[in-house]
Amino acid sequence: MQIIPTAIPEVVLIEPKVFCDARGFFLETYQVNKYKAAGITLPMVQDNYSGSGQGVLRGLHYQIHKPQGKLVSVAVGEVFDVAVDLRRSSPTFGRWVGVTLSAQDRRQVWVPAGFAHGFYVLSEWAEVFYKVTDFYDPSSERTLIWNDAEVGVRWPLRDGRAPMLSPKDAQGLPLAKAELFD
Repeated sequence: MQIIPTAIPEVVLIEPKVFCDARGFFLETYQVNKYKAAGITLPMVQDNYSGSGQGVLRGLHYQIHKPQGKLVSVAVGEVFDVAVDLRRSSPTFGRWVGVTLSAQDRRQVWVPAGFAHGFYVLSEWAEVFYKVTDFYDPSSERTLIWNDAEVGVRWPLRDGRAPMLSPKDAQGLPLAKAELFD
């Protein structure tokens, strides 16, 4: 696999080796030794899978007391995936990075603990799966508002229309009011 750096050094794009022939394709979506060699050393404890229609935005989510690193992939469709650095002590605090992930390119993105994470569905339908480094803890879950002007994520919104959000995501907090990591 190839590790591709992003504008935030801890967030990396992973391009797996894909074996194709007349039958289709095969790839390893996770192999502990290879990911450890790439610096992704925390154990993965839970897999999550979601399906969403075009124009849906999920996020920007994080867990304040039980932070999760996330290894994100797309099984169907295409999404714009975003990570926002919420670590006050980080030189990239408050900055974001966005990458397009699709079932066609089969790339993954590693979002370490200490970041808010979300994605916007570009295709008619998308199915996203991700491995996480800690268990889901509803009491620890927080949401950074998707359109915080201070963070300035440039979402590729379809026809400039507002995304479809869950009620929880619509009530996310701006960076200035959010609980943050040290």
